[in-house]
Amino acid sequence: MNVSKRFEGKVAIVTGGAQGIGAAISQRLAAEGAAVAVADLTAERGGETVAAIVKDGGRAVAYGADVSKTEDVQSLVAAVVAEFGKIDILVNNAGITRDNLLFKMTDEDWDSVINVNLRSAFLMSRECQKHFVAQKYGKIVSLSSRSALGNRGQANYAASKAGVMGLTATLSIELGPFGVNVNAVAPGYIATAMTDATARRIGLDPEELKKAAAGETPVRRVGYPEDIAATVAFLAADESSFISGQTIQVNGGANR
Repeated sequence: MNVSKRFEGKVAIVTGGAQGIGAAISQRLAAEGAAVAVADLTAERGGETVAAIVKDGGRAVAYGADVSKTEDVQSLVAAVVAEFGKIDILVNNAGITRDNLLFKMTDEDWDSVINVNLRSAFLMSRECQKHFVAQKYGKIVSLSSRSALGNRGQANYAASKAGVMGLTATLSIELGPFGVNVNAVAPGYIATAMTDATARRIGLDPEELKKAAAGETPVRRVGYPEDIAATVAFLAADESSFISGQTIQVNGGANR
């Protein structure tokens, strides 16, 4: 893939950057010139993503943090600024699922998903905005989901991703006057280890689920992490500077 160097001199933090969509976003931003802080629960988890970036000539460092915790977020952002001197781009990608029907869903199922998927986006955005406002420049891109519109067995996940949409719209209003763009991406079915695990959990073969999902999608294929990475890169780039407060659906034209 031939890519430009839109992010030369820029510094990005990608949460949940160890695998799947987060790894693809980290690699795409690095390929276009960004120095990338790959954040995950432990620095070791992000090692593979960092190694791939470095192998391709990019610059990246892995950081361990529980981004649902205030103290971890503060330490992470401080460490990134100490290493790279600044932050220009924040990608709130960290996310988990704990699927179950409402009558089976536990308090822990609810709280863990809300904390990782939504609270982390709030905490990371609040901490990074200090730097964005001071330098009058910043890009925040958060991961929502098509499930925000409702999906059986995902009351917690749907609520968290709908919350990301509301957070995005509000932060765009508050931070826009300071040169900060805030947007979100809502993927449809994306083939990742997480979706494969979901298929197995409900007793389906992952490949069969992908085939079924592709058949219900107008473009007749499922999405891949690189599809989301390309959209995030566009929203993080300066050519999208008049786009803010939006949640971009990336789902191959699916209407449900």
